Amino acid sequence: MITARDMTPAELAALLHFHAEAGVEWLVEDDPVNRIAEFAEQRAARNVRAPAAAALAASEGAQPSTARTRPSAPPPPKTASPSALPAIPDEHAITEARFAAESARSLSELGTAVAAFAGCNLKTSARSTIFASGEPANRIMVIGPMPSADDDREGVAFSGRAGLLLDRMLAAIGLARETVLISTVIPWRPPGDRAPSVPEAAICRPFIERQIELAEPKAVLLFGNFTARFFFGETGTIHALRGEWRDIACGNHAVPAIATLHPQELLTAPASKALAWRDLKAFADRLAEG
Repeated sequence: MITARDMTPAELAALLHFHAEAGVEWLVEDDPVNRIAEFAEQRAARNVRAPAAAALAASEGAQPSTARTRPSAPPPPKTASPSALPAIPDEHAITEARFAAESARSLSELGTAVAAFAGCNLKTSARSTIFASGEPANRIMVIGPMPSADDDREGVAFSGRAGLLLDRMLAAIGLARETVLISTVIPWRPPGDRAPSVPEAAICRPFIERQIELAEPKAVLLFGNFTARFFFGETGTIHALRGEWRDIACGNHAVPAIATLHPQELLTAPASKALAWRDLKAFADRLAEG
């Protein structure tokens, strides 16, 4: 077996990168530890000590004691670790998220509120909080699902290979990353890139809806299965939900949105690029109509 001391710094860095991509969150010891045998030994030791301690206590109790008993000192207060703190119930977290989102009067204030929010458990395992970036003045918005491992490392939505493909897709219809507002439905990467749970999505909903409400886009481009289902309220695949304009409600007004395949899906299934191109053309045509 190859050990860490047998590897070069470059090989170690590549191995750590591989583990991060695979969603590994914790490191363990190099050598396995038999916790069951360890527990059995500790229990056997306690069983041996218990009779001896009982006999000693009985002998001391039979003799009159002339010494005054010193009161034992109170135990020090326990300090709860962050992981031991009680979780906020989902319904309360949703209420707090809604209040924080509605209190923000600008995207800047909303970004600060999202970064300070601690009611979603996804934040505890994520490195970065992903929030809208780009130019809101052009009133063009692009929304993805949840941050990827690349996004979490870089702190920006649509990073890595998927981000490069997104840049080329936008360039094909005369747009650039810097000229649109890009965000994700979920601000924090779920562990192992799993799908967010229903309560997690409900907690994050007020923040993304408030982003759209404050940005006031004239059209929104949605990427991926999760994003389309989240806003359209349906359970179909992206192939069933893409290419059709629908209104999504944000605040007191509705915004036209169209869904298409996520760049990561196009990397794994290049044959679907023709479908994505049709959706991009429809999006560009809608923008041209004003």
